[in-house]
Amino acid sequence: MEIRSLENIDPEILFYAFQRAFAEYEMQLDKSELLAMLKRRGFRRDLSFGAFDGDDIVSFTFNGIGDFDEVLTAYDTGTGTLKNYQGQGLATSVFNYSIPYLKKAGVHNYLLEVLQHNKSAVSVYKKIGFTVVREFFYFRQKIEAITLLAKSSNFNIKPIDIFEYTEIETFWDFKPSWQNSIESIRRSFDNFICTGVFSEDKLIGYCVFEPGSGDIIQLAVNKEHRRKGAGTLLLQHIIETRQTDAIKIINTDINCESMTAFLKSVNIEPVGKQYEMIKRL
Repeated sequence: MEIRSLENIDPEILFYAFQRAFAEYEMQLDKSELLAMLKRRGFRRDLSFGAFDGDDIVSFTFNGIGDFDEVLTAYDTGTGTLKNYQGQGLATSVFNYSIPYLKKAGVHNYLLEVLQHNKSAVSVYKKIGFTVVREFFYFRQKIEAITLLAKSSNFNIKPIDIFEYTEIETFWDFKPSWQNSIESIRRSFDNFICTGVFSEDKLIGYCVFEPGSGDIIQLAVNKEHRRKGAGTLLLQHIIETRQTDAIKIINTDINCESMTAFLKSVNIEPVGKQYEMIKRL
């Protein structure tokens, strides 16, 4: 068994390893979906590592690198181990091997998200020094089950470039997670639809949406204009432009009662919870 960088590994081989490691998961990604996910999350092959049995990748961690809270941070974009190699501590070994290389690259923090019901993974992360920062809901609902109540609205919607509107951060109730951050949107901007809702000529809300996956990356309304139909108008636009039979909203802060209440009001219920965890390197 040898642990080494994934820098010179062909994307086809990385996809094959990912596919085998997550073969029993309910949600499957094809190659193009995986590559899109890695791009959005800032994947760096040169700072990602795997355990090799001969030429086979049997355990791996795909690391994204970027600024988070103004600190250069590594993000666990995907960690997996083949079924026959589980229980040997390979994921921990790969992680420990990566630390000196990440530090040399100027990385100060390591960030990840883990499903709360995956208690064994949570336990391992705590043992190697990770602490819980936030708790997230994730939501998913079939389109036909969403119950939008029509509201009279004097608002209008149109496409926007969110980078031209510095005020959008004042609409937030919580800072977006890594995969939903402004930096992640910038990396994969061409994959997203960005829509603003306006009262006359004033932007009062917006959404960033990936029609190919049904993923709502950001959705926020100015606090002074909530409960007036702006959020519903944005959600209706998302439903009309999506290319999937369901939509999902991953990583809303569990303490954000306004977002939870809005989604539940249209019958989009949480289907699980995650921890956001961090380790100082």
